Amino acid sequence: MHNERDTSLSLRNPLAKTKRIVIKVGTNILVNKNGKPNKTRIDNLCQSIANLKKQGYQVILVSSGAIGAGLHALKLKTRPTELAQLQMAAAVGQTCLLEEYGQRFKKHKLPISQVLLTHDDLRHRQRHLNARNTLHALLENGILPIVNENDVVAVDEIKVGDNDVLSALVTVLLDADALILLTTPNGLRKPLAHGKTTRVPYLETITEESLALATGKTNPLSTGGMATKLLAAQTAAKIGALVIIASGTTSNTLEKIMSGKDIGTIIGNPLQASRKSPSRKRWLSYFHRCQGNLWVDDGAQMALRSQGKSLLPVGITKIHGKFPSGAMINILNQHNETIGQGLVEYSSEIIAKIKGKKSREIKAIIENYHNDVVIHRNNLVITH
Repeated sequence: MHNERDTSLSLRNPLAKTKRIVIKVGTNILVNKNGKPNKTRIDNLCQSIANLKKQGYQVILVSSGAIGAGLHALKLKTRPTELAQLQMAAAVGQTCLLEEYGQRFKKHKLPISQVLLTHDDLRHRQRHLNARNTLHALLENGILPIVNENDVVAVDEIKVGDNDVLSALVTVLLDADALILLTTPNGLRKPLAHGKTTRVPYLETITEESLALATGKTNPLSTGGMATKLLAAQTAAKIGALVIIASGTTSNTLEKIMSGKDIGTIIGNPLQASRKSPSRKRWLSYFHRCQGNLWVDDGAQMALRSQGKSLLPVGITKIHGKFPSGAMINILNQHNETIGQGLVEYSSEIIAKIKGKKSREIKAIIENYHNDVVIHRNNLVITH
């Protein structure tokens, strides 16, 4: 514990030197159990963000609470299970939430904007770049982006799924220096003797052991929990962002964090992160969902890992899954180890026909054969 606390304190000092911060606040901070906005906490949050802006920080707020606020406005006592009812609550609640923020930030003379995203917006390359450019423009002009998932139109295929995950993806998208996840407990806790617990001040990485400490969510209005926060932290920490999970139920939490106070759980090790990876490689690594698997032989593995080559049909030994051209797939070696991910040039149906074949053989197998490559090097990320 002593070493954990020492490391925690040493990492907290550089927080004051950060420039760009993503702050995610959960539903259970913003609304009461009946869905009514918690005005005191919203007041405290807005005051703290205004203070950080005055100190020169760039802030992006990822805010939950729309569905909860919508349920209150619609006088619904329980969270609906039907998609249309949830989207209705989100549509109504989003305006309620923005009105709460707008009134408060107007007092601080801080202009705000609403940015609604789906996973599909972040996966599609041009929309991904458009979202990033828009957010950069807002920050450069001193405007606070308030980001949420576009629940009104999102369905399972295009949903991010949780604002903890969304906040991590926004951190990667904008190359932010820090991600602060505000929740009810003051960080992750681990058990002591006699049923007591103690705060975990620092985690270098997220492991199965740390995930086992996470307890499930208790608020029926929210979708996340400590486990989703740890997984979000893992994503953000990989690109060098420091992540802090802390309580948003008390005032001045953000100021305390940025001044280096020992609160919450800090996660990450910037010295071991891949902050310098090109933006396109990050787009491939973090904003796609794999739809299938390809297995490659030893020769193809060497060509991919050591020689910087593209993946050719001749090196593919097996295929699993049904996917279209342009899909993200996992690449595995003969020991079933994932060695990379990439976007395929051909559908699973065509790859199944040409796997293991040399280029001169393929033209006789399929029509409209346009190149020798199944995954181009530019659309490939080697992970192992």
